[in-house]
Amino acid sequence: MNIFDIIWEYKNFFKEGLKNTLFLIALIYPIGLFLGSFSGIISHKYKKNIGIIIRLLSVLVAATPILVILFWLHYPFQYILEIVVEPIYTAVFAISLVCTFLVSDIIFNAINDFPNQYISSAKVCGLNNKDIVLKIQFPLILRQILPSIINILVIVLQMTLFASLISVNELFRVAQQINAEIYRPVEIYTAVGIFYAVISLLIFGIAHWFKLKFTRNISES
Repeated sequence: MNIFDIIWEYKNFFKEGLKNTLFLIALIYPIGLFLGSFSGIISHKYKKNIGIIIRLLSVLVAATPILVILFWLHYPFQYILEIVVEPIYTAVFAISLVCTFLVSDIIFNAINDFPNQYISSAKVCGLNNKDIVLKIQFPLILRQILPSIINILVIVLQMTLFASLISVNELFRVAQQINAEIYRPVEIYTAVGIFYAVISLLIFGIAHWFKLKFTRNISES
């Protein structure tokens, strides 16, 4: 059996795994991007109080392996609170937490490093604060952070693999189940790689669309 024979033969299994992987990122991406952008803006605006706390939390989360966070939230944390949460939502929470602080760092640094002379020039030209943000800061900052944001999204996609360790039937866990049945690791994991490559290409395509839509003709703004 070649790769495509395996994909066709076990299409229902791959379909389930793909559905769960897409479900994970469909929740994680908007949560991480929204909360990350919000916390990045807040940490810049209130550098001397809330910002310090957010930055410290960011360092703490970045220094802690995602596996540790995932297992801690799935086992001892739920035991302490005497609750039971479905593994897929535990994975969403854990990976969203990491995504949030990764995005927060990028937003904070981008705003912090934004050239003040652009804002001063805009005020001299008579632009109000809203126009400065929408027509100058937003497109320039978006252009600056977009490559880093894409990298984060791809990293987060790869992090969903770890959800298999708490019994989430995403692509990698499905591949393990298929491999246990027919033992064709090269073909099976290559097939998984193809699925992840296709999703990553879609992410790059969407990011390219955002770049064209929101950062073109900046010099004319």
